[in-house]
Amino acid sequence: MFSGIVEEMATVVAIVKEQENMHFTLTCSFVSQLKIDQSIAHNGVCLTVVAITPPTEAYPQGTYTVTAMQETLIRSNLGKLSVGDHVNVERSMLMNGRLDGHIVQGHVDQTAQCIEMEDAEGSTYFTFSYDASAEMARRGYFTVDKGSVTVNGVSLTVCDPTSNTFRVAIIPYTLEHTNFCDIRVGTIVNIEFDILGKYIARLQELS
Repeated sequence: MFSGIVEEMATVVAIVKEQENMHFTLTCSFVSQLKIDQSIAHNGVCLTVVAITPPTEAYPQGTYTVTAMQETLIRSNLGKLSVGDHVNVERSMLMNGRLDGHIVQGHVDQTAQCIEMEDAEGSTYFTFSYDASAEMARRGYFTVDKGSVTVNGVSLTVCDPTSNTFRVAIIPYTLEHTNFCDIRVGTIVNIEFDILGKYIARLQELS
């Protein structure tokens, strides 16, 4: 379980493909605090730490490795990562803490594409487009005005939703401290729709 409050950006230092899986090795400031089997959200995707490497001259903070299976690669933008890319990372939530964002499962539903960026007097509006259908909407895969959505692991408030687009407003702090700083028109991002909407949609379907 996550909150969508990104801790920092990790940097991809190696990618290894093994059959249908991809192993990603990254470095960040909290590698020394990690342990094997720990869950970390990467651009909103919950992945398990499978290896940890101590600090070296090349990577003084150490590195860790996670594995993404084919289903994850199909549904997310992780398969598009390259060495040197920045990835939003968040460790799982402590149950005795505040929920500063919203309930994020780390189960990315699909990808979306940035189709517009607009200055908002210091902040920036990003508009994203995603594949939509009546069936997806019935299952809770949609956005609502002032509702929550997760974009690359960042908990955000929806503005001006349509059947297949939505806008989010990014303040300068978020732009600087997440990989929204790398997003341009055409960039593919991961999105996770609000789990509460999915449960309500499912309940209506069964009633």
